[in-house]
Amino acid sequence: MSEKTLHNTKFEEAAHYSEASCYGDGDAWKLICKAWSKKERWMKSTKALQIDGVGCLVQVTTQVGDAISEAVTFVPGVEIEETKDSEGHLCGGRKLMLMKKGGLTSNPR
Repeated sequence: MSEKTLHNTKFEEAAHYSEASCYGDGDAWKLICKAWSKKERWMKSTKALQIDGVGCLVQVTTQVGDAISEAVTFVPGVEIEETKDSEGHLCGGRKLMLMKKGGLTSNPR
């Protein structure tokens, strides 16, 4: 069995290192942040799945050696904000922000 890669941030990267397969959008969950140490064999990541106009599912994963722990929760009224350069490329990462007008945080009255 080959050594597990800890640094992947997109499905296409995981597929490059293994026989990974996918049905649907392998990158539907957007990476918010990730930290890892190959030498110490640990990895922590936070991913979010945006539900437009409602909020986000947020998944936190911690792996130490072969032990993995995950938690998922729903955060209402937030959306994923991406920082992009002038050419539209992701450059500053992603973060969860309160929804702009039209989402749960707006008051129609």
